Amino acid sequence: MRHPRTLLSAALGLGLAAALGAVPATAATSTAAGSPTATAATASYAAYEGSAEDEKATRAFFEAVVESVARKRAANPGAQAVTVVYSAANAPSFRSQIASSTRIWNGSVSNVRLVEGSGADFSYYEGNDPRGSYASTDGHGRGYIFLDYRQNQQYNSTRVTSHETGHVLGLPDRYSGPCSELMSGGGPGTSCTNAYPNAQERSRVNQLWANGLAAAMARVS
Repeated sequence: MRHPRTLLSAALGLGLAAALGAVPATAATSTAAGSPTATAATASYAAYEGSAEDEKATRAFFEAVVESVARKRAANPGAQAVTVVYSAANAPSFRSQIASSTRIWNGSVSNVRLVEGSGADFSYYEGNDPRGSYASTDGHGRGYIFLDYRQNQQYNSTRVTSHETGHVLGLPDRYSGPCSELMSGGGPGTSCTNAYPNAQERSRVNQLWANGLAAAMARVS
């Protein structure tokens, strides 16, 4: 999710240097909005929005999470459900929103289930970043979602969290969509509070996890 003029998922799949076991660099720093650094970042990420690179990065993040899940299932082939495990330990301020987002997604799709636990396939972090909230991967089968304080004060926080979790499940940003479309993110404005995926988004996630997991399983077998 992003502000209408600021790309928030720019780091998707770009191999940030920070290891997942540590707090991402963005969570440890804060840049005042309107400062030269923030202005330059806004211009840079705005140019990235909707590009082929953006779409490729979103897909790379999804595939990283899928392959992490696939490795576990290869070790336990008798498991009936596709389960994606997350950690919320590094985002204590957003535990309620993360729990709500998990309930929303688990009640919306049938081919994948989100659970909190050890050996996480991705983690949530919190902090300040001029880009807002975004999803990223370290390029080694592990991903994380970063939740920005300021953006979660301006926009419905559960919608922000549910939107970013949509990236984990394979959905790209589509900012031009209506409020009823979860992946439209901040496009409809701050008055939009819908935190639920629509029928098309639910169908796409079910399709991805029916087909994407099989492909990932083949790569790790």
